Amino acid sequence: MGVHGLTSYVEGNHHFFTDMRFRDCRLVIDGCSLYYQLYFNSGLDQARGGDYDIFAVLVRQFFAALSECKVQPFVVLDGGMDQTDKKFKTLLERTQSKIKAAHTLSRGSHGSVLPLLTHEVFIQVLSELGVPLVQCISEADFEIASLAKQWGCPVLTNDSDFYIFDLRGGYLPFSFFQWKNVSGRATERYIPARQFIVNRFCSHFNHMNKQLLPLFAVVTGNDYTPDKITDMFFRRVELERVPVGRKSGHSRIEGFLLWLSQFTSPLDAFEEVLEILGGQHKGNLRMQLSVGIQDYQLPRTSILAQYFSSAQPALPNTQSLPAALISQPEWLLKAFASGNLPSLVLNVLVLQKVLLTVQVENSHQLSSHRTSLSIRKTIYSLLLLEKTRQDSQRQQNVTQRGRGRGRQSMGGQQCDTPCVVDEYDRQDLNLKKNTVEVHLPNSVPQLNLTTIDKAPVQVRLQVLLGTLGMLDHILPPLPPQFCLPVYVTYFWMNNSKPKPSQPLLMAMLLGLVYGELSWRTAHPDDPLYGSKAASSVCQRLSVLRVNPGQRRGLDLGVAHLLSQWQSCMLAGLYLNQLLCFPLLDPRYACLYSGTLLHGLEAAIRGGYQPESLLAGDTEAWQLYSILLKAITGTAVSGTPRMSRGGGQRKAQQRGRGNEGRGRASGGRGRGYGGRGRDNRSRGMMPADSDFDNRFTLLTCNDVYYA
Repeated sequence: MGVHGLTSYVEGNHHFFTDMRFRDCRLVIDGCSLYYQLYFNSGLDQARGGDYDIFAVLVRQFFAALSECKVQPFVVLDGGMDQTDKKFKTLLERTQSKIKAAHTLSRGSHGSVLPLLTHEVFIQVLSELGVPLVQCISEADFEIASLAKQWGCPVLTNDSDFYIFDLRGGYLPFSFFQWKNVSGRATERYIPARQFIVNRFCSHFNHMNKQLLPLFAVVTGNDYTPDKITDMFFRRVELERVPVGRKSGHSRIEGFLLWLSQFTSPLDAFEEVLEILGGQHKGNLRMQLSVGIQDYQLPRTSILAQYFSSAQPALPNTQSLPAALISQPEWLLKAFASGNLPSLVLNVLVLQKVLLTVQVENSHQLSSHRTSLSIRKTIYSLLLLEKTRQDSQRQQNVTQRGRGRGRQSMGGQQCDTPCVVDEYDRQDLNLKKNTVEVHLPNSVPQLNLTTIDKAPVQVRLQVLLGTLGMLDHILPPLPPQFCLPVYVTYFWMNNSKPKPSQPLLMAMLLGLVYGELSWRTAHPDDPLYGSKAASSVCQRLSVLRVNPGQRRGLDLGVAHLLSQWQSCMLAGLYLNQLLCFPLLDPRYACLYSGTLLHGLEAAIRGGYQPESLLAGDTEAWQLYSILLKAITGTAVSGTPRMSRGGGQRKAQQRGRGNEGRGRASGGRGRGYGGRGRDNRSRGMMPADSDFDNRFTLLTCNDVYYA
């Protein structure tokens, strides 16, 4: 939720905190807050779609620091949107602001946009590390606080609501959690931190009753409080004057806390607030304030305590589930709770609407999510069509019984009730609702959601391949972890507009090779661990990275096409998850590095060849050749060797130089395809190109699946 202005006020007054040496205890972590903080506080790329490989290393380092200090982490993640829609307006406003931030980044200015696959990378890394995690049905704040209260342990987050919850273990704001500065003797390692306790906070305001804090939060304003209530109250109330020099928002917060401290009873304070608000709608105001206050009232026991303590985690109590989820199959609810299904699934089942994540792209072009629409339609159909058909059949039976026997001949007809999902996506610089009618392509079999987990793997694979347009093509054998990325890349090549250029495709495939080599050379149990040839190739490729701090000169044409690829990849991952993984789940952190891909594309466009970049490592060259043949149907001959007169330094200069000159296509916001531009130099093919005609052979002749 978040109380407006409270974080900056409290964190600006260090006497509200206690310095501590944090070690040897449980820690409940707000997962979404953690990955936001780790990404944004580390100077990682945002404008080019993110550097997930570097982010994954950061996540591992964070949990290694906790382990060194004998801290037991339990990660709790937000789920779907609130079923009551009470926060939907706020979510729309935030998405609109992210559209503006993404546009600002695309023009070389400052902004904050979380790259698209960050959430998925975070969950996968935690799964690999064995960190306990749960994904809540909706917003996680309440469940996080309830769990911490039952266990008596602190919470790590960056959410001002935790200045309101009364937690014995306290609240550790991430901004004061020095996890990179582990200190102490070998047997007593600790993380320097600052702890917030409600009792200490209230002691600074005449030892006010801490049960008044929920009323303070609701009236001050959070995501659920209408602005008119907050504005009306502070126009009418007389607050005690605070020292000169306070910010206006902070003086209001401090004045209101002092005003509340005169009440010993929360009920008396509540009635006084209502009296000040007054008006003919007093009954509605009472209800609104009461509902808001209730959001801070924690139960005696937490449903997550049982979830984390069980060897086989049980499902959430069905009484707490939205009505639309009570009848859903057990496999789906378990998969969602464990993080193996995205919040999109719940949003579609409960609300039939989806907020598509904003990316940095060319705002003058169609949203990159248009490219992956057909994949999302398959997801929607698997989630909704069977239930819609059953509901329609029941309604039809009721109607027929009402009409009597004389009209039973109508029984064979199907109800024409459309099945739709409302998608909220960018159009130019505005957020727009698009109503998507849900149906499956003829080539894709309809599966019953209830029994997807029991359907034969070949049938589930057919749904995935049919959606990606792969059923009529022959595929060479692929390493299992590359099947899904290759299929999605093929789909992207066929569906993106404009078509990706050959240099961009080469860069994309070199990026996949780099991700694989980097992962394998870093794991001691892998045969490639310590390989000098593989390490040399990784270093040669990595030196071409664009500086993530280099904001100007973004090649907007390349950025837009890569945003389309990420959108397709995310939708493909979601479909594979919903189909219970007919294909092996790829290593997400190895799939995409924006600074690397932009640098590689610029270097290749400047004259460098994949053979030179992979010189000295036969296995890397073979992998690249297999991937290229799978995508284009074109075999690659020869052996990798350094080109004459090229060299690593020249490639680096070419790559950075071309990236810098990207301003010609994107620096003034015109993007690719502008007047007088040569499209081939900006990551896409001209309209009359026959590059896509080489897409011939791909089918599942020798497909590998999990």
